[in-house]
Amino acid sequence: MELENIIKLIHTVSESALSSFTLEEGDMKISLEARRDNQTVNISEGNPQISAAVSVIPSAASTPEPEIAAGNLIKSPLVGTFYNAPSPDAKAFVQAGDTVKKGQVLGIVEAMKLMNEIESEFDGIVEEVLIGNEQMVEYGQPLFRIR
Repeated sequence: MELENIIKLIHTVSESALSSFTLEEGDMKISLEARRDNQTVNISEGNPQISAAVSVIPSAASTPEPEIAAGNLIKSPLVGTFYNAPSPDAKAFVQAGDTVKKGQVLGIVEAMKLMNEIESEFDGIVEEVLIGNEQMVEYGQPLFRIR
């Protein structure tokens, strides 16, 4: 199972009313157990003596998110660090008020030392940039609003 699918699984279980969840696929076993203050994730592959445990505090899930006005939202496809320019001394890819075309690069999300370009899914005008440069982003977090 790929890391992206594991992250989606964690988010899905976190947002549900389940108190525990176990998935076995080949040599891999994933167990999720929701507790009152945190969530424990156990992943073991092959040898059952080898396992990794991760504690995740669902602070974003427990705090209400500010409402974002209607429009076409560009959301982060993964967890990482957002960059609005290709290098620290370069001009930002886009700013509020810029016209963009579908497929145009809007920013970069760095995850595990890999730079992932965030492309526009819509033609339009950047109405608002919802994230600052070098800020941490979550999976599915809105980054831009296009009208």
